[in-house]
Amino acid sequence: MSQQQAPILWLNVLIFSITGLIALFLVPYHALTQGFDSVEIIATILCLGYCGMSITVGYHRLWAHKTYQAHPIIKFVLALGGAFALQNSILHWASDHRNHHRFVDNNDKDPYSAKRGFWFSHIGWMLREYQGQSYRNYANCKDLQKDKIVMWQHKNYLWLTLSLNFGIPILLGWLNDDIYGMLLSAGVLRLVLSHHFTFFINSLAHIWGKQTFSEEHTARDNPVLAFLTYGEGYHNFHHTFEYDYRNGIRWYDFDPSKWFIKTASLCGLTWGLREAPEERIEAAKAKYKMEKIRAKLIKLPHKAEMLAKVEAEYDLLTKRMNAFYKTRKRYLDIKRKKITRTVEHSELFNQIKDLQAEMHDLKQRFLIQKKTFNNLALAYS
Repeated sequence: MSQQQAPILWLNVLIFSITGLIALFLVPYHALTQGFDSVEIIATILCLGYCGMSITVGYHRLWAHKTYQAHPIIKFVLALGGAFALQNSILHWASDHRNHHRFVDNNDKDPYSAKRGFWFSHIGWMLREYQGQSYRNYANCKDLQKDKIVMWQHKNYLWLTLSLNFGIPILLGWLNDDIYGMLLSAGVLRLVLSHHFTFFINSLAHIWGKQTFSEEHTARDNPVLAFLTYGEGYHNFHHTFEYDYRNGIRWYDFDPSKWFIKTASLCGLTWGLREAPEERIEAAKAKYKMEKIRAKLIKLPHKAEMLAKVEAEYDLLTKRMNAFYKTRKRYLDIKRKKITRTVEHSELFNQIKDLQAEMHDLKQRFLIQKKTFNNLALAYS
């Protein structure tokens, strides 16, 4: 359905307009004239975190991408938080998001294609009925329709959103003896910030940042957005390896959603955490760099000699990378073997010892070659 013909979704327009205007004018006015006390500020931050994490940990990584499995208690808490965040039901949200990944950057099929501009991908796609009836049967979410908690939330979404978005701030305000102030802060301001922080992933995360793993989509990695979105800002990685429960793969990447899922797994509340193999991640990074170098060198005179040099280094990198990861797999497979007899124990011990030495040598060669290739890529970029 074209942008001109799509009917306006007046309920969405009213919700975004009214809450936005209250956050823009009434909240600052109340802050200047009455002030918000520490309880209201803390409550707003905690409610904002609960909404945000329910979307990232629940709607996104658990239900839309099935990157891990969770205990019903975790799923129930996340389903409530998703209704509190007022971003549609799990089923509807996941259906839109799966289509976004399947048809990313396709202006006709990607529900919030970044190639249609910042406004459209950020909020415009929700102001008109661009999708028509194409997603109403949720054909791409047959698995979620078997999830009792997902369907319970979907069928009861309206009363859940109303009771949570009014009930929680009113209860907190009653406990703090200031219902109006809490409605403004933990109610409206929290909702508006939660909305737009999430919307940044559809808009800014496809415009602002670096492409590290792939240029086949507009998604970008941005640590600033990761801070605002509980780890979702490493978007180029996510679109390249969408089945990984992590977005920030390095230990120092700010990804509280990853930390929550991992911590919950240690308590037995989540399991089956899926990760992209390290060798695939390294291969994707090297391939992307090679493609960037090739695209630049192809435009230069005397390109043949330079291209030959770079491609030779890339081939060597690939060989050493594969050799290291292949040896490491053998090493880990042998370590996992059950030892039943002393003779076998001795043989396995010797194999492990030999493989450790071989693996160490291959890793050093791989890292040296990786540095050589990266320096070459930097010189030609």
